[in-house]
Amino acid sequence: MISLLLLLFLCDSSLFAQAETAATGATPFPFSLNIGLEHTEDPKQIAKSIQIVILLTVLGLVPSFLVMVTSFTRITVILNFLKRAAGIGQQPSSQVIAGLGLFLTCYVMAPVGIEMNENAIKPYMNGDISQSEALTKLLKPLRKFMFKYTSKKDIALFVKVAKIEKPKNQDEVPTYLLIPAYIISELKTSFQIGFLLFLPFLIIDMVVASILLSMGMIVLPPVTISTPFKILLFVMVDGWHLIIRAITMGFY
Repeated sequence: MISLLLLLFLCDSSLFAQAETAATGATPFPFSLNIGLEHTEDPKQIAKSIQIVILLTVLGLVPSFLVMVTSFTRITVILNFLKRAAGIGQQPSSQVIAGLGLFLTCYVMAPVGIEMNENAIKPYMNGDISQSEALTKLLKPLRKFMFKYTSKKDIALFVKVAKIEKPKNQDEVPTYLLIPAYIISELKTSFQIGFLLFLPFLIIDMVVASILLSMGMIVLPPVTISTPFKILLFVMVDGWHLIIRAITMGFY
């Protein structure tokens, strides 16, 4: 997505330069982008280079970070369970499920993002706080969100595996232990909801299979008959509204 936006920006800039050239009759100026390594003995330049490398590494991990420490995992797992339970095959497609999960994640995580921006990003950009203080304040609302939906049993599991001293409060729980505990707690919650989603559709399958068996229609697959009824049931109860409402209300 970032590459696409950059490409569109470059194309737009090129078209703008061509239009300005046609209007003024001047020769367009050439431009180039050079990225390379140069020898330096200035410690400040070396520090800046290291910071750039660290920044690029962090940017590469951002997608995984956003998927694992937000509500995205629970939302997409539930939606995929729904698709399997309804027996509707590839509809909606994986791209639609991922897109819906992404926008729902933005909606659910908006209060956390606003708090992070007000308490950490803006003060740091204004020079009011240091980099380490900004990082601490940036993680505070995110940790608060993860603690709210993380089971104490899962935190205890990773504390035991890491063989560290038992934390006395939430502030003493390291972030590198909180993240995997939050992930498995979210997976457990999403699987529980997925099981409940399967039940009404399973009842329809059993009823259709019993009717076909009693009629002696053994060759006809029950799924062929039950799928339209499951879709009809889902549409009649306004299933998408109920599912999305249940998912979002689960985070408030």
